[in-house]
Amino acid sequence: MSPSRSVSCIFLLISLSSTYTDAARFDIRNNCSFTVWVAAVPVGGHRLDPGRTWPIEVTAGATGGRIWARTGCSFESTGRGKCKTGDCNGLLHCRGYGSPPNTLAEYAVNYSNVDYFDISLVGGFNVPMEFSPDSGGCLRGIRCTADINGQCPSQLRAPGGCNNPCTVFKTDQYCCNFGNCKPTDYSRFFKQRCPDAYSYPRDDQNSTFTCPGGTNYKVVFCP
Repeated sequence: MSPSRSVSCIFLLISLSSTYTDAARFDIRNNCSFTVWVAAVPVGGHRLDPGRTWPIEVTAGATGGRIWARTGCSFESTGRGKCKTGDCNGLLHCRGYGSPPNTLAEYAVNYSNVDYFDISLVGGFNVPMEFSPDSGGCLRGIRCTADINGQCPSQLRAPGGCNNPCTVFKTDQYCCNFGNCKPTDYSRFFKQRCPDAYSYPRDDQNSTFTCPGGTNYKVVFCP
């Protein structure tokens, strides 16, 4: 199983039987100097030029939500194409997981009046990211803005980003398919630069953050 399909701790902490009432708004902003093509599952996808914002509404109770930037993309009028990083099965309007490397915002909205959110580098890194609450008095956000692409170990370098070691080596040591895998030198590379982000599939649960249900959020690329 690839790391893009691994389940982060965020989804192990919530109960699918919980009750929920409020939806959430996500303002996705591109502060990069280049165009990105946002992937937002389960919402879809969107071209986002520098300085632009794409607002989306997420239904209460949504779990498995993911937002990431795709780079180096080219799409036809049919909505089919290809991206250098974060490609979503060749679709502009994403319906599933993205291809590593991609910096990933993950969320679950309003379970027992609590939102869960994190930044994951389990699928590697392509674009710096901020994921922060934007309402409701919840103040604790997450940022991953280190120069990971520039400092990426040679074995993990990829066009447009820095790969996770599972994609490169495909071993259980790095993919964590079975048992209680432990940090590696490669996961520590990511963790040291973005300590609040998940660096491998069994990373510290403290990398999951919470806000009251009904909170709105911003996801900023290149904050």
